[in-house]
Amino acid sequence: MAVKDSENVMVDKTSHPGITIVSINRPERRNAVDPATAKRLYEAILNFESDTTQKVCVLTGTGGNFCSGADLHQVAQKQNEPGENLQPVNQRNLELSLLADIRIVEEDAIFGVFCRRWGVPLIDGGTVRLQAIVGLGRAMDMILTGRPVNANEALTMGLANRVVPKGESLNCALEIARQLMSFPDLCLNTDRRSCYYSTYEARSFEDALSQEFKAGERVISAEGIQGAGRFSKGSGRHSSFETSKL
Repeated sequence: MAVKDSENVMVDKTSHPGITIVSINRPERRNAVDPATAKRLYEAILNFESDTTQKVCVLTGTGGNFCSGADLHQVAQKQNEPGENLQPVNQRNLELSLLADIRIVEEDAIFGVFCRRWGVPLIDGGTVRLQAIVGLGRAMDMILTGRPVNANEALTMGLANRVVPKGESLNCALEIARQLMSFPDLCLNTDRRSCYYSTYEARSFEDALSQEFKAGERVISAEGIQGAGRFSKGSGRHSSFETSKL
């Protein structure tokens, strides 16, 4: 059963063991994010990261929408409030999705920098993460023109990882989450961290390679030798991925 952190954000840690489902719950605003919702999302993700019983976080939205972006009604109201600074909304539609390792989208999904029309800039990592995922040329096209990108184009450019029928994105995400949980945990997370390090933190190509090797060395004794033993006994032979549907 889902546990409500607030009426705008729901967190479910019990329906699927080891999987946290965080749902934006503002269907009347197509799940647009206001400052209070952004704060709750941030807290929910921090809580997930600190809970060692939880292995995968699935971020979704209720009412048939993931997120329509910043709640511009709130932004417009803030400018008329004396003595207050505009509080940036630090989780948005496209930018929010870029935080994910894997993005599962439904066939009618639309991506876009639609804030281009209103003079609202990307301030939550969109200019950094988008080009890292799809390349500079495609990122500049999306960011400068604000044009809509449908699910199939998003898949082609690498912005989406899976396209599924309408209403099936959560089921697909949960299936992938369960598959990820079946893999050796230390190895999976070490390779994940190495990918992000090489993309955002490495000082050079050589630095990225060095970090990958050092991190991987620690995994070999913890999980790699045992995994090699399973292989030598016949597991995964002939390119078999056993029960994986990825």
